[in-house]
Amino acid sequence: MRVIAGALKGRRLLTPRGATTRPTADQVRIALMDTLTPWLPDARVLDIFAGAGGVGLEALSRGAAHATFVERDARAVAVLRRNIAALGVEAQARVLAMDSARALDGLGARRERFEIVFLDPPYESDLGPATVERVAHHRLAAAGGVVIAQHFTKRAAVLVELDALTPFRARRFGETTLTFFRARE
Repeated sequence: MRVIAGALKGRRLLTPRGATTRPTADQVRIALMDTLTPWLPDARVLDIFAGAGGVGLEALSRGAAHATFVERDARAVAVLRRNIAALGVEAQARVLAMDSARALDGLGARRERFEIVFLDPPYESDLGPATVERVAHHRLAAAGGVVIAQHFTKRAAVLVELDALTPFRARRFGETTLTFFRARE
């Protein structure tokens, strides 16, 4: 896996061994970043279920100011930290090595806000809708910001209507779909 574009273009990223993480495919990352172009300059990014950090690191390469990575798997966290160090972006990155619910509750308690929130939970889990709902509940997306849920095409990104987030686009890539939400002003 490599950084696709921006200041870090072409730099290699390590990925954890085994089946505990599923890196976002290049085609999906390209489409995601193309859609996020208006939000990327100087953005604060929250990458939930970050794995090796491909999405957050790509955002930093393309002009985001800071990325917070949430990942609980110890092997993935170790690789993520190595990727951050190898790219020299330690000052722009924070790793929360913990369960996503606990991390989001803590960020919400501190009233942190992000222009871009990306989540890519394990496809076999039911964490997608619950995570989107938790992001909305804590209003972690800044007003006018965007939340993107990557999910298995046959599963919805969210199961209820949310006051804080409005869906505005879905992009399908075979069995993977990106559902985009805009945070209400």
